[in-house]
Amino acid sequence: MIRIAMIGATGLIGRALAPRLVAAGHDVLLIGRRTADVAGAKERVGRTAEWPGLLADESLDVAISTLGTTWKQAGSWDAFRAVDHDAVVAFAGAAKAAGARQFLTVSSVGADPEARNHYLALKGEVERDLAARGFERLDIIRPGLLRGNRGSDRRLGERIGIAVSPMANLLLRGSLDKIAAIDADVVAKAMAALAGAAGEGRHIHFNRDIRRLGG
Repeated sequence: MIRIAMIGATGLIGRALAPRLVAAGHDVLLIGRRTADVAGAKERVGRTAEWPGLLADESLDVAISTLGTTWKQAGSWDAFRAVDHDAVVAFAGAAKAAGARQFLTVSSVGADPEARNHYLALKGEVERDLAARGFERLDIIRPGLLRGNRGSDRRLGERIGIAVSPMANLLLRGSLDKIAAIDADVVAKAMAALAGAAGEGRHIHFNRDIRRLGG
């Protein structure tokens, strides 16, 4: 049994991942701003600033973040950064202090601290700052366009991209495969398979690896 703490369990990937972790027999603690109502998991709820403190009495093996917001939800760049960067990195620091040897996170294709695109630069900063936390193993998931039910949170561009993805994916082969659309459930299966993986170092997983792990 692996002791896992996770943030982002109410999101697109998290909703599919959390029940899989429980079904695999792991001891799962979900931390968030609201309950995820996952049977068999422990839950602690609080503001993002309180999340590190919610791990103070825990002993962990693995920590997972599928956390992410949208511009519509955040309302400003500072609020967006507070969730996608600050909350994730603070959670990671608390998880490391609680003994976690492995951290898994969902990032983005093109993540780079030096990217001109603010979103990709932010994701690159998250990856850099997670690596600096000193986990024995860091797994970075970089899926292409995510397909799944986001409800009203889906942006227009994403809706269009998903609508044309069956045809587009036929053209996105070779090195372009990494930007092809992929089902959130497949990403969740891949992350469940990686939880507790042996080995050390930083491992970046693109669509091809994700499909292999989540097949």
